[in-house]
Amino acid sequence: MHARPPRGHRTVPHTADVRVEAWAADREGCLAEGVTALVATFVDATGVRPDGEAVFAVPPGDDADLLVGVLDEVIFRLETAGTLPLRGEVQATDDGGLRVRWWTTGTDRVELVGAVPKAVSLHELRFGPDGPGWSCAVTLDV
Repeated sequence: MHARPPRGHRTVPHTADVRVEAWAADREGCLAEGVTALVATFVDATGVRPDGEAVFAVPPGDDADLLVGVLDEVIFRLETAGTLPLRGEVQATDDGGLRVRWWTTGTDRVELVGAVPKAVSLHELRFGPDGPGWSCAVTLDV
């Protein structure tokens, strides 16, 4: 069996929707990798350079709520502004929330390769410490 890299993501089989797993050395890195995993389920952005930037705050909550808040924001901006994060960073704030910064592009600049997610399912949601780092698993309703 191969050891997984220190940071990454993958799609795992699911009967009706899309399920992704992500991992990183720390909580904030895992959140950022979860965003990358979500976007990779439905677009190919190979070679696309960011042409925009977005910064937003996620209010304080438990870890699972923070994960859902960040992923819901991806879906919201996709539906309302036609933008997607190509890469990003997540920082914890003193009040227990998050500050998220994305470098974005328009949906017209990427190739659609899968079903567009409509929502983050709370069913079987997992996010927390995992061995030497953090991991999450999320089902996306498509």
